[in-house]
Amino acid sequence: MSRTPVRYRSADEDSGRWLGFPFRPGDIVISTRSKSGTTWMQMICALLILQDPRLPAPLAHLSPWLDWLIMPRDEVYARLAAQAHRRFIKTHTPLDGVPLDPRVTYVVVGRHPLDMAVSLYHQGANIDRERLRLLTGQPAPEIPRPARRAPREWLLAWIEGDQDPRLELDSLPGVMHHLSDAWARRGEPNVVLAHYDALCADLPGEMRSLADRLDIAVPEERWPELVRAATFSAMRAAAGRASPDPAGILKDHEAFFRRGTSGAGRDLLSEGEMARYRDRARTLADPDMLTWLHREGGRAPGA
Repeated sequence: MSRTPVRYRSADEDSGRWLGFPFRPGDIVISTRSKSGTTWMQMICALLILQDPRLPAPLAHLSPWLDWLIMPRDEVYARLAAQAHRRFIKTHTPLDGVPLDPRVTYVVVGRHPLDMAVSLYHQGANIDRERLRLLTGQPAPEIPRPARRAPREWLLAWIEGDQDPRLELDSLPGVMHHLSDAWARRGEPNVVLAHYDALCADLPGEMRSLADRLDIAVPEERWPELVRAATFSAMRAAAGRASPDPAGILKDHEAFFRRGTSGAGRDLLSEGEMARYRDRARTLADPDMLTWLHREGGRAPGA
C-alpha cells in the first residue's frame, strides 16, 4: 500500500521537497532532530564512504540538507545527481515525512532531549537571524524579539511546552514524536538507530557497527585515522569545512561545536525538576523507547 508522507514546514524548511526525489540504490538518509548529532553522523558517513579524512569538499556540500529552503531545490537535486560516490543526505524531518524506499538506508540519531535542548538554546545565539530572514524572504518582525532568558529558565519552559509536535519539531513533544516514529520502525532492515551517548562512549565501535549496517568494508589500517577525523577536536579544528553553513547563517563556525559532551541539561536542573521532566516524557513516549533514549552516557567528546 502506498503512503503519503506527512508534510512538515517551517520558516526555512519544507519536507515536500523530498517528493519526487530520484533515489539511487545505496543512498543514505540521515534523519535527526536539531542538535542531536546530525553533523557528527554526516562526518562519520563521509569518512566511511570516502575513506579519507581529507574531504574533497565542505561537508555541507557533500551531504546537503535537502529540505532547507535557503538552497534552491533544483540546485540541491543537481548537486546530488552529479555525485559519483554513495550519497548521504541530511534531513531534520521524521521518517513519516520522507519517502521510504527499500533501497535506501535511513539513519536516525537520538540524544537525551535535555542535552539537545541546551545545545539548541546556545545555538540560537549563534544564528544571524537577519541574514536568515532575508534568505528565506520573511518579513521584518513587527515587534523586537523578546529578551533572551537564562538557560535554566528557558529549559524549564521547554519541558512544560505543549506544542503540536508536527508544527514545532524542536519542542519536547516534537523530539519525542521524531524518535518514537523511528523507534516503531527499528525492526525494519533499512532503518538504523544510533545514540549520541553511544558515539561518545565508543566512537570506534559505533563506527564499525555502522559500517557493517551500511555494508561498507574498511581496510583495518584505515580505521585509526578515520576515527580521529570523526572526533570532536578534529571536527572543531576543521569547523570552516565541517559546520553546516553553506549560506553564512552562523556567526561563529567554531561555536557550532560548543561542548561535545553529555549531561549539560541534567546539570542545570534540581532533582525535583528532573522528576518533572521524566513525568512529562512518560506522557509522550513508549517506556522502552525512553529507556533507550535516557541511557546515562559518558562525557567523552562528541560533536
